[in-house]
Amino acid sequence: MIQLAFPWALTLFVPWAFAAFVMLRRARPQGVLFASASARFGQMKPTWRVRLAAGLPFLFLAGLAALIIGAAGPQTQLSREVRSADALAVMMAVDVSGSMRALDLSEGRLDATRLDVVKRVFRDFARRRPEDLIGLVTFGGYAAVRAPLTADHRALLHTLAGVEIPGEGGDAAWVSNDELLTAIGDGLAMALLRLKDAEPKTRIVILLSDGENNTGAVSPKEAANAAKELGVRVYTIGVGSNGPAPVRARDAFGREQVVQVEMTLDEETLRSIAEITGGDYANVRSPEQLEAFLKHVSELETTRVERQIYARYRSHARPWLWGGGVAALLSAALLFLLIRRPL
Repeated sequence: MIQLAFPWALTLFVPWAFAAFVMLRRARPQGVLFASASARFGQMKPTWRVRLAAGLPFLFLAGLAALIIGAAGPQTQLSREVRSADALAVMMAVDVSGSMRALDLSEGRLDATRLDVVKRVFRDFARRRPEDLIGLVTFGGYAAVRAPLTADHRALLHTLAGVEIPGEGGDAAWVSNDELLTAIGDGLAMALLRLKDAEPKTRIVILLSDGENNTGAVSPKEAANAAKELGVRVYTIGVGSNGPAPVRARDAFGREQVVQVEMTLDEETLRSIAEITGGDYANVRSPEQLEAFLKHVSELETTRVERQIYARYRSHARPWLWGGGVAALLSAALLFLLIRRPL
């Protein structure tokens, strides 16, 4: 069955009809002149130029009509797929505070920060869940939505790749100390706002932090209670542990070196958030532990969502566009160049 991709293009037939009326009226022979000429010279056969001139307006109008039909995009639907998919609505809330510069997750190589490892593992998680709606929130001293819930995982991963700790891109002089703090409650609250109206019934937040809540307008407990009311489970991940961790820094002479910095991880707060909302908590100290926990999250109950996918079409617009264009241009050229007569 043929259908139109852009049916609104057919409204162009309104000015086409007006142009047809004007052109055909002008092309009609003048009765008085022909009558006087006939009476004076008798019956004369029309020349080929006259016959051609009489037919060219119709060819021009037919060409325009074909162009309009081509612009409407006639096409045949070749396949239609209705599919039920298991889907989650997942907001990833990632800590980007200053402590995420620690190198302890790189397993002795000291070549990747905690944030680098988290980004890599989360990227693999998103690729394994192609049916999920996934979004991204980051929080340090302030929470920000980096990507709303989306099925376009290519765009999501592009955004994830650009996430950095404030000051890492060479603009440290412009970063306030507040941006290096940790607002866990604000990060969770921001993620909940994006999940509130999500289509899948199974809605979760995966919240990852390596510090303690020390700033923000919303407390972690308030955000956890809000998640419970919305029916959103929060899975919390604590990175590292209390104690010293290696961090790359520069000395007074600008030379880069690895130093030990004392870290504080508030596991009690993260565990409390998970318990209030019906989720789980995990402390991870290696990429493998983080991957294992996200695999556990992947095994959650999901929501069956019916999606109608119209995958393939055959377009019939090209013959109309080519034929209409040739007819319109040819008739216009003959009228203007050969017959020397305007439309």
